[in-house]
Amino acid sequence: MNRKALISINKIPAAEFLEAENGYQIKYLPDYSGPPVSLALPIKKEEYVFSHFPPFFDGLLPEGIMLEVLLKKFKIDADDYFGQLLILGNDLVGAVTVREIKT
Repeated sequence: MNRKALISINKIPAAEFLEAENGYQIKYLPDYSGPPVSLALPIKKEEYVFSHFPPFFDGLLPEGIMLEVLLKKFKIDADDYFGQLLILGNDLVGAVTVREIKT
């Protein structure tokens, strides 16, 4: 599907998050100098590459009845983790927000 999102921390753009055919990529913006997205994703110039949905973001997604409500309301697939994150991106726990970048 190749969707893109902007990850912000305390409303400051920090990184781009890309969903690709073969996995996911996270790359910090070159001029970002704030705290890392998570302790598992320290700031570095190289991109992070994941074959599966990154654990930090997976932990922000709902489970159980809340997941069922989300899937039904927005008519998305249970395996569409990136889509779930985009829907919930402005209302995540903590300082991190995620919003889709339309290309």
